[in-house]
Amino acid sequence: MSAFLDLRSWLKHLDQQDRLDILKPGRQLEFEVAGIANRWDGRKATVFPQLGNRDGVIVSGLLSQRHWMAEALGTTESELLSRFQGALAKPLPWKEVANPPCQQVVYDEPDLTSMLPIPTHNEHDNGAYITAGLVITRNPKTGRQNVAIHRLQIQGPRQLGALLLPRHTLAYQQMAESEGHDLDVAIVIGSSPAALLSSQAIAPFDQDELEIAGALTGAPLEVAKCLGSELRVPATSEIIIEGRFLANTRELEGPFGEFPQYYAERAKRHVIEVDRVTTRERPLYHTIVGGSREHLLLGGIPREATILSTLQYSFPGVVDVHLPQAGSCRYHLYVKLKKRLEGEAKNVIMAALAAHYDVKHVFVVDEDVDIHSREEVEWALATRFQADRDLVVVHNTLGSKLDPSTDNGISSKLGFDLTVPKDVPEMKYLRIRVPGQTQIDLDAVAAPDADLKDFL
Repeated sequence: MSAFLDLRSWLKHLDQQDRLDILKPGRQLEFEVAGIANRWDGRKATVFPQLGNRDGVIVSGLLSQRHWMAEALGTTESELLSRFQGALAKPLPWKEVANPPCQQVVYDEPDLTSMLPIPTHNEHDNGAYITAGLVITRNPKTGRQNVAIHRLQIQGPRQLGALLLPRHTLAYQQMAESEGHDLDVAIVIGSSPAALLSSQAIAPFDQDELEIAGALTGAPLEVAKCLGSELRVPATSEIIIEGRFLANTRELEGPFGEFPQYYAERAKRHVIEVDRVTTRERPLYHTIVGGSREHLLLGGIPREATILSTLQYSFPGVVDVHLPQAGSCRYHLYVKLKKRLEGEAKNVIMAALAAHYDVKHVFVVDEDVDIHSREEVEWALATRFQADRDLVVVHNTLGSKLDPSTDNGISSKLGFDLTVPKDVPEMKYLRIRVPGQTQIDLDAVAAPDADLKDFL
């Protein structure tokens, strides 16, 4: 199967696979869009035409299963992480094109409060938010781009509030601000699955994630130059908002329902002034509901690939990693290890906690444990773990500022060594097994016409 190179081709595929639900016109932007999308979360993507009195079409839930993400990249679920690892290792430079679809219609005097169908998701969100916009900025010193997703609050017809966590976008903004300059920004809405996934890559500083997107699909990503800056954006995108992060300007933003299923507090944050908007004809508006499977998995899969590469560099016995949804695809990490020496699992734990500051609890298991099954991991915790021997505790580390249990991001972290000790008696940890169980054809041995009364 080939990768899907834009949003529209992926939507058509979902429709053909009976994974798309088209709603009746007239749904409400406040809460109803999010409520319906959440009801279908993980089962079907949703399309909302003609919302209330607003023109435009909303789509949501596009990548809410791991195997959907694999399909979108033209690969299998078992090969998803290796595909991502390969793209991180060998990014593919993009290809610039003229007359792109994303600039078919140009608005030089845009009003975001009326022109786009931007929904309000959760009960206490402070109004409408752009949640699936790729925020593209450029290093003011090197000219290299960065792509990320940041929540963007509609604060006026041409003003957005933005939460910038300590990552590359913030570093670029601080560089520009230190010289007294605004920072050009392009916000891309309705991009390809590969561009969405690549935006969440844990990539080196100054690595343009659009090059990772090209490598994910095996072909250079087609990009276009913005009308008002040197930024390049995916050419087939639905909507482009061009603007600037204003230097030395902060406004109140939030609260907003975030991925840990809690609200991020209200505070003074960065401000974007919008200069223009360009779109395709009849553009589609993509929204990601805060805390949905799509929200969690978009961040989880790229992190898994990067963490796996990081661990395997020093520990070749690391077989696989998984960020489970129960840990918000950020805070809990399961690691499968082919242990060679006693103590190795604890070294893996320490490396995993350092691999990304979001990781809070690490569980290292043996090869016989399925890390995509919470029941299997908890079984290993119940039967192979002793706290006085197998627990690693680290205090006062940098964690996620969106975790409400931290002290402004300062966190205690735990590691659980769930591996079997070396040199134990052979039968002590041998798992029970019924020979031939998995080969039994249950349909062949069932007697569907039998009557219970014959045996009573």
